[in-house]
Amino acid sequence: MAIEHGISLAKATDAKVTALTVTASYNGFPLAPGIPLSREQYKMQTADLATKYLSIAKDAAVAANVTCDVLQVEHDHPYRAIIDTAQDRGCDVIVMASHGRRGVAALVLGSETVKVLTHSLIPVVVFRGQRPSAFFAAS
Repeated sequence: MAIEHGISLAKATDAKVTALTVTASYNGFPLAPGIPLSREQYKMQTADLATKYLSIAKDAAVAANVTCDVLQVEHDHPYRAIIDTAQDRGCDVIVMASHGRRGVAALVLGSETVKVLTHSLIPVVVFRGQRPSAFFAAS
């Protein structure tokens, strides 16, 4: 949903898109309970996921006739990589999705979205769960 609306926003404002995925550095912990991964397995799985998500973004941008660069980075602090990339590329807005975790899960896992919202000087648009009834209005 964030990809769809981000590209719609870019098209409406005649802007270009930088689609970014950030992979946390390998820490030796399993991605799923009981399934430890080697560093090589982790890199392959995360690279495959990054390629998949970036392809979705690129294809959506091409379909909307919006210029789109894709980028995958590895960083110990994904929120910092998001902010730094947006600043380095001169982005006017960061568009991202939120998993909507609540309660203890949000506290324990933390939220990269909340960290971006807290630390970014660039405006952030967050999309959660259901489709909004209205996207935005311009005068």
